[in-house]
Amino acid sequence: MSLRQSSFFLRFLTLGALAHVYVGARLIPDLLLGGEGTAAAILFLMLSCVLIPMGMLARSSVNPPWGDRIAWIGLLAMGLFSSLFVLTVLRDALMLLLWLGNLAAGADLPWIALRRAGAWTVIGLSLAGTLAGFYNARRRARVVDVDVPIAGLPQDLDGFTIVQISDIHVGPTIKRRYVQAIVDAVNEQLPDMIAITGDVVDGSVEQLSAQARPLGDLRAPFGVYLVTGNHEYYSGAAPWIAEFRRLGLRVLLNEHAVIHPSGLPVVVAGVTDFSAGAFDPQQRSNPKAALAGAPADAFPRILLAHQPRSAAAAEPVGYTLQLSGHTHGGQFFPWGFFVRFQQPFTAGLHRLGQMWVYTSRGTGYWGPPKRLWAPSEITRLRLRAAPAR
Repeated sequence: MSLRQSSFFLRFLTLGALAHVYVGARLIPDLLLGGEGTAAAILFLMLSCVLIPMGMLARSSVNPPWGDRIAWIGLLAMGLFSSLFVLTVLRDALMLLLWLGNLAAGADLPWIALRRAGAWTVIGLSLAGTLAGFYNARRRARVVDVDVPIAGLPQDLDGFTIVQISDIHVGPTIKRRYVQAIVDAVNEQLPDMIAITGDVVDGSVEQLSAQARPLGDLRAPFGVYLVTGNHEYYSGAAPWIAEFRRLGLRVLLNEHAVIHPSGLPVVVAGVTDFSAGAFDPQQRSNPKAALAGAPADAFPRILLAHQPRSAAAAEPVGYTLQLSGHTHGGQFFPWGFFVRFQQPFTAGLHRLGQMWVYTSRGTGYWGPPKRLWAPSEITRLRLRAAPAR
């Protein structure tokens, strides 16, 4: 572990411990559990505080199968505690508003009963949300249909189909069977082209090559294209790029391919992850370089870029459509509200100047096996001819 990683992990441990203390201090007294019940609740929070960082570390420091088992337990604990923490904060905010309202009205509310009911409600909702989120995360992603209207699109390209998958995160809890189900569903759509927009893996080639192998079964007449995400760089980008190419996937590193599904050429370009330059200056993301040498009459010009924020540099270059991922749509409540502090778009189809940007919610999940109000997706995009703007 590098000095930078060690510093981050120390901060993670400190904040995690403080969050657990906060939840315990705010909930346990109000649950009125008695001596044994209180001790059990304190023990549960102590275990959670230990298991979460253990789960994070076990993914890379403990060999399978024990590393995966510890990761499963720790990541489930992370998902549950995340809900406990958020709902405890919301409960405290609500109790503060009730107290202010009670003060203004001069009423005498039954505070002990209200606080107890609120504490048990937090626990009940956290458990329910974690179970529902687990079911949503572990089932195969649904197929989402999206029509992209493009002014001046040649009639021969009307209905051209791109299936996008993104953010699978093959790792300790996502294995070959999960990936195979995605691949089978994609191939069933009979796409003209397949786009994989990064964060395919969370671990080394040595650990995960067999689990990612079904990706080599993806088939489309105009190609299967892949761009790197930030997690490829965390996991060792160079060996993974070589492995993806060995599987028959076309990896686009600030470069493009030209396809001819109709009379005119179509450009499919791809950039390295927005943060790639921090890992390898030679792979700094560059939408302009990715289009260099492309036929002047190529249309549309499609860009694969893991992070939506690549769009600011891509739109002035003349791309027609950018396909991105990275955000997971927030993955589970309430994190979707915070995505916009880093990315211009959270999910779905949006317009930026003359360019469309589609942001996938992701086909797998990262960290806790939990998705709530941000369903995973396999996206079937169809290019549609539209009147000139």
